[in-house]
Amino acid sequence: MTGINPLDGLRRDMPDVSGQLARIWSILPDARLVGGAVRDLLCGRGVSDIDLATPLAPDVVMARLKQAGMRVVPTGLSHGTVTAVLEGRPFEITTLRRDEETDGRHATVAWTRDWREDAARRDFTINAMSCDSAGVVHDYFNGRADLAVGRIRFVGDARLRITEDALRILRFFRFQARYGGDAPEPEAIAAIAALSGMIDRLSVERVWSELRRILVGPHVARTLVQMHDAGVLGHVLPEGYDISRLGRLLACGAPADAVLRLAALVSGDVREVARRLKLSRADTTALAQTRGEPVPLPGMGADVLAPMLADHALRDLSWRTWLRQADMAGQRAATWDALRAGLEAMEKPVFPLAGRDVMATGRASGAMVGRVLARVRRWWLENGCTAGHAACVARMDGVLRDGPPAET
Repeated sequence: MTGINPLDGLRRDMPDVSGQLARIWSILPDARLVGGAVRDLLCGRGVSDIDLATPLAPDVVMARLKQAGMRVVPTGLSHGTVTAVLEGRPFEITTLRRDEETDGRHATVAWTRDWREDAARRDFTINAMSCDSAGVVHDYFNGRADLAVGRIRFVGDARLRITEDALRILRFFRFQARYGGDAPEPEAIAAIAALSGMIDRLSVERVWSELRRILVGPHVARTLVQMHDAGVLGHVLPEGYDISRLGRLLACGAPADAVLRLAALVSGDVREVARRLKLSRADTTALAQTRGEPVPLPGMGADVLAPMLADHALRDLSWRTWLRQADMAGQRAATWDALRAGLEAMEKPVFPLAGRDVMATGRASGAMVGRVLARVRRWWLENGCTAGHAACVARMDGVLRDGPPAET
C-alpha cells in the first residue's frame, strides 16, 4: 500500500471523475482530496463521494470556480463548504478548518491554512489523509500504516476526540467493522467505555443513521458484541436487545436489510424503539409488521397461505418467516426456502366483491354495506380465497336474507 498512487485507480476505474477532478485542480491547484476518498482509493475500494479541501477561503473558492464557468452551490458556508457541480456530479470543497469550540455535538470553526491542523480535527487516522494533484499522500498521523494492518485509531487523544463529538463512538464501530481487524484498538475501547454515556446527548436521528449503517455493514454480530462489551449498545437500545437472535438470522442468510435486522435484534417493544429513534413512517410500519402475526410456516398449504397473502404484504410475510426460522434453529433451511419461494409464486388474492355489488341489491346502504362486505370477506378468507365473484354474490344474498349484520 505504501507505493500506491491513489489517482492511478481513479484514472482506471472512474476516468470521467478523474477528468472532472483534473479540471477542478486546474482552477484550485492547491486543493487536495481528503477523507474517505483517499482511504478507499488506497485500499482499492469503490469511491462514491469525492471531497476536497483547500487553504483558500470559501468566497475565493466560489469566485474562482464561477469565473471558470463552473456551477457552484454554497452548501455550507458557515462550515466553509461549497459544492462544484460538473456534468451533474457534486464535488464538495471545504476550506481548511480548526475547531474553536465544541460541545460534544457541534463545533464552531475558523479557517486555517495549516493542513496538519485541519487533519488533526478529524476522527480517525485513516480518515485524516489527503492527496494532492500529483498523487502524493499527506499522512500526518500514520493513517496509511493503520489502514494496512486494520487498526482504527483516533487522531490524537481518543477521549478528546469523543468529547468533541460523541457520534464518533458509533462511527468507530462502523469503521472497525469495515476496515478494522478482529480486535479493536485497546486505547480507543477504553475511551469509549469511559464516555459511552455521552451517546444519550446525541440526537436520535444521528444515532439511528449510524446504527442503520452498522446493521447492514460487515461483521454485524461481532461489532454488536464489541458495542455491548464497551457499554455502548445499552445506550443505543435501552429497550433491550438479543444479539444471539440476530446472529441466527444472519446465519440463515436473510436479506441484508437494516429494519429486518433491527426487528431481530430488539428484544423489547419495537414500537417504542421506533418512536424513540424517530424512525420514518415506512420504517416504523415495516418494523411493526415484521414482528407481527400471522407467520407462514413450512408445510402450510395454499388454503392457509392465500388468506395471509390477501391481508398482508408479501415482504412482511417473508420477513416474518426469516425471524421464525432464526427462532427455530435446527429446522432444515430448504423447507423455509421452499415456503418463501411458494409465497413469491402465489398471486395475491383479491376479494371479488365491491360496495357497488351490495348497493345494486337495493337492500343495503350506508354503514350496512361495509358490514355486509366484511361478513362475506370473512367467509371468503375462511375458504381459502377460492370463491369467485358469482359465489361471493350468492353468499352476499344469503347474508342479506338473514338480516342486517350487527355492528362489530
